[in-house]
Amino acid sequence: MSSCNHNCSSCGTASSCTDKSKNVSLLAEANPNSHVKKVIAVVSGKGGVGKSLVTTLLATQMNKDGFKTAILDADITGPSIPTAFGTNEHITGNDMGMLPAITKKGISIMSVNLLLEKTTDPVIWRGAIIANTVKQFWSDVIWGDIDYMFVDMPPGTGDVPLTVFQSLPIDGIIVVASPQELVGMIVEKAVNMATMMNVPILALVENMSYFQCDECGKKHRIFGDSHIEEIVQKHGIKQIFQIPINAEIAKAVDSGNIENFENDYFKDIKNIL
Repeated sequence: MSSCNHNCSSCGTASSCTDKSKNVSLLAEANPNSHVKKVIAVVSGKGGVGKSLVTTLLATQMNKDGFKTAILDADITGPSIPTAFGTNEHITGNDMGMLPAITKKGISIMSVNLLLEKTTDPVIWRGAIIANTVKQFWSDVIWGDIDYMFVDMPPGTGDVPLTVFQSLPIDGIIVVASPQELVGMIVEKAVNMATMMNVPILALVENMSYFQCDECGKKHRIFGDSHIEEIVQKHGIKQIFQIPINAEIAKAVDSGNIENFENDYFKDIKNIL
């Protein structure tokens, strides 16, 4: 039926429609010059838990392991990926599409901050425009050959996360949490959304998990006891990663040198992606 708008509730012939049982794909087409093997979304149910930090650490680790890596910054109103890598070049393009920025060590990046005249300019857009921008970052950017793309998602379960889950070929998600019990409850919303969208949950990352004293070596639970075990057992998540409070991380991000930050937080991540 050429006139079908796929809205069965508004169709007078829905009862006899031969296409009714067919699944309608909402996936956005990739740029013809993009060949992305795996797409991993990094999500959280609440802001301020370090989702963007985790995204940068995952990308740098996979890059160190020899994989061609990219980051699609889907946090349109709060982009922070370029800052962590010290990247401020404006995006350019050609007739085939936009060209992503490349970090010092070869990670491809697309972020709205690389399109703005000033990085401090606010993005005051409605949800539909923001969601469409994320789709354009997938369809209009010439990503080239990429082994792993990490999508830095905005917090929550609104328009953009829904758009990403429906429009991008997500192979799995990594959920970021902090130790507080309230945040743990909110994180469950993100976990439940992924389950409802049939997206595999690859791992749970607890950021700001503890602070380890340099002098005595004792671990202090600054934000309270961890509830990570309860969440993974409830939802059958098999892999856990924990990141401590570390002042050196903040220094690396603020100076745009996250690629040079030495750590082993995700040394085994390639085994689960």
